[in-house]
Amino acid sequence: MQALSHLPNLLTGTRIALSLPIALCILRQDYDWALILGLIAGLTDALDGLAARALNAHSRLGAGLDAAADKLLMFCMFLSLAQVGLLPWWLAGLVVGRDVVIVTGATAYRLLVGPFDFAPTGLSKLNMAVQVLFLICILVDAMTPFLTTATRFALVAAVATTAVVSGVHYVLSWSRRARVSLREPGSS
Repeated sequence: MQALSHLPNLLTGTRIALSLPIALCILRQDYDWALILGLIAGLTDALDGLAARALNAHSRLGAGLDAAADKLLMFCMFLSLAQVGLLPWWLAGLVVGRDVVIVTGATAYRLLVGPFDFAPTGLSKLNMAVQVLFLICILVDAMTPFLTTATRFALVAAVATTAVVSGVHYVLSWSRRARVSLREPGSS
């Protein structure tokens, strides 16, 4: 049973390892393989959480790796899809910029205030779900065009909106937590 406790982190590591090959497939315009590898990466994302719960193998390292794997996969996919012209650069910049702000804020919080919980918020989960749906639609559309201009616009708007709203929510809620923690006696 002890050997199985590493399974969630191995699944997360698989997602990290798949990020670059997915981006390379997109850059080579090999969208079917990018989609297949992306779906495998998505499966590892679902399975690592299930395995962690089933094996009671939760750890701070695992939570951090899971968040890092998600961000790396999104960075690679959004930037490579923008590079081949399948989505606008401003949208890739917005998605990547949101995550850079969150990672920078988390690092600053850790250095200035102390340890924190990596748990994603409901808005962050919604943002990730919208991004994943968007990426699947874009890759499928690249292989077999089906998106109308209005549908593509709605998807882009949904990604932009959830990125901004969830990013602002993170900044405000963690700023508030930092202020409260720094006011408490004995805090850093």
